[in-house]
Amino acid sequence: MRNADIATLIRVLLIVLVAYLILAKFNPIAIIILIAVALLLDAVDGFLAVNQESHGAVGLATYISSLRGNAKAKQLVKGIKQRMSRSARFGPRIDVAGDRAVEYILWAVYTIAGVVPLFVLIIIIIRHSFVDAFMAAKGTSSKMKTKFAQIVYSSNLWRGGINVVKFLTFAYLSLVYVWDYPIWIGYVLITILVAYILLRGAAEICEAYA
Repeated sequence: MRNADIATLIRVLLIVLVAYLILAKFNPIAIIILIAVALLLDAVDGFLAVNQESHGAVGLATYISSLRGNAKAKQLVKGIKQRMSRSARFGPRIDVAGDRAVEYILWAVYTIAGVVPLFVLIIIIIRHSFVDAFMAAKGTSSKMKTKFAQIVYSSNLWRGGINVVKFLTFAYLSLVYVWDYPIWIGYVLITILVAYILLRGAAEICEAYA
């Protein structure tokens, strides 16, 4: 298992703990800190994946150049390429699965808590189900080609924006449930976040058809 996949697993387990603490009405400050850590781990597993793959590519290139023409070396290189291919094949899917698990758990627990309307959870499930199906058919969302997808999905501004809105929304909802903060602010944040998610979903579908 890659280091990036371990980070993804930790992120999911952390959110399971967060869900329990929310329903137990634990101190929301601790909950908010754990949510922040879980969301930061999303960036960490991405960094680890890129770092591991780049090191593997450099090592493979060095190995090939030093043992070129050697039949045994060629066989070993073939094995290394196959291992790298398997890692690249499953790595992005595990990352997406981790993202979905984290989102579903948070949306579900706040729906159970009564601070998120059920129809919002239904929208999120439908959006992710269809978008993931389109992108799975395409192969990967790591390299967007259409201008719309590059702006709405791949750009650092939009990536950073949705992560900030996610954190603010889920953090504030814990304050609503545990400390009875005004729910209307939570609804505003939910609306912004869902709009973000739907727009990025539209970009992924456009990319799948490109």
